[in-house]
Amino acid sequence: MKLIPIPAFADNYIWMLHDEGRALVVDPGDPQPVFKALQDLDVKLEAILVTHHHHDHTGGVDALRVSTGATVFGPLKETMPEPLTRLKDGDQLRALGLSFRVMDVPGHTAGHIAYFCENADGTPLLFCGDTLFSAGCGRLFEGTPAQMLTSLDRLAALPESTRVCCTHEYTLSNLKFACTVDPDNETLKRYRESAQVLRDNGQPTLPSSLALERQINPFLRTRQPALIQAAQSFDAKAHDDVSTFAALRKWKNQF
Repeated sequence: MKLIPIPAFADNYIWMLHDEGRALVVDPGDPQPVFKALQDLDVKLEAILVTHHHHDHTGGVDALRVSTGATVFGPLKETMPEPLTRLKDGDQLRALGLSFRVMDVPGHTAGHIAYFCENADGTPLLFCGDTLFSAGCGRLFEGTPAQMLTSLDRLAALPESTRVCCTHEYTLSNLKFACTVDPDNETLKRYRESAQVLRDNGQPTLPSSLALERQINPFLRTRQPALIQAAQSFDAKAHDDVSTFAALRKWKNQF
């Protein structure tokens, strides 16, 4: 089973998983790079997984479905290109012989979902849309800080070997902020250097891993003393888990 990030727009990734015969894609905002990958790899698209309703994640769904006959899966509570199979927390779907568990992860949008596969060729795999980024998290367009914190806690509780497939190449900008709020984190500093080398060579920084994100992502570490202190330096009213997270997210919005 091969995992490929297909670049789209300025900084999106459309994730493709294929077994050299069949393929699925996640959040295809643009159909054209997917069509090219299907042709280049000579694989048939069987499934389209969508995490949330934003156009840069759904814009290619109709064209791909019509052309390939692929089955579309998406969140229960969001406006989606029809027809599709709607999914909610705890649902299971099968694609390419793999089983994916659906997780409700509201925050970025109200009905955002993620897809978790416990065993994809021996390693767990997470398609998390715009909820979790490497060294960051999504903006809160529709959800609350409490919702997003709960969503991130759920994702952080997955196995540490989980491959984290985010849908934007935001890593370097996220790392700049992370190093500002967590300046004494040596693992974070080393990761920033290695991520810069990858980008300088035109390579993606993704997928990440949960083991790494637990060490370097400030939004997964908001209960650590260093991050609490940083949040309070930005907003003296940050006094508990939710207000600390909210302060860091607001700081990142303005960064």
